[in-house]
Amino acid sequence: FAQLYLVVAGLPVSCSRVLPGIVLRRDFAAYCPAHGDLRTLLVTQPLRATLVGPGIEFVVGSEVQYGDSLRWVSRRTEAVMKHLQSNDIKLLLSSVKQEEDVIYYAKLYGMSVVECLSEEEVALICEITGVSPYTPSGDNLHGEITETAVATFCQPLLLGSKRYVHVGFTSICAFQPHCVILCGPVDAANEQHAAALRGAFTMLQQLFKSVGL
Repeated sequence: FAQLYLVVAGLPVSCSRVLPGIVLRRDFAAYCPAHGDLRTLLVTQPLRATLVGPGIEFVVGSEVQYGDSLRWVSRRTEAVMKHLQSNDIKLLLSSVKQEEDVIYYAKLYGMSVVECLSEEEVALICEITGVSPYTPSGDNLHGEITETAVATFCQPLLLGSKRYVHVGFTSICAFQPHCVILCGPVDAANEQHAAALRGAFTMLQQLFKSVGL
């Protein structure tokens, strides 16, 4: 329930509403409007190419070698992002903050990016869509990416003075998530309303279990 409601202080109570889909508590790092179903990729690690791996030390011997290394990283990062584009990825959801060059290529190739998702948000998206986070492989940038979900919409949402991401997914189960937007004068009152609403849902859940529905 904690991921399916949002409190907004400073707006009239009459502005409260229920929205289909979920609201991610952050703004776009890159936003490229797109129509229709959006092929979506969930990642939990940086997409920027690296020169080293676990247990490997990289030693730079000269300024020329350092420049060559940076150019290799840039080309490799672009290749990763081109691979996503070739798989028609339109929305990238990341639990980590991506580097500036990843955001640059995402904008260049028409991908929207949302960064710094919480563990709970990642778990909820996995539950709704049935996908697992994608792990890029530097050795295979030509195959089909199968770990994708379908977003039916993804758009900015302005609530008060803050911007959020409003996204809907094609669910693999009967669970069709909706988000409750609770508006009121102060956060404390809104949180009390949220607690009361959660209690009501818990009571209904127990009631339905008791009658076998």
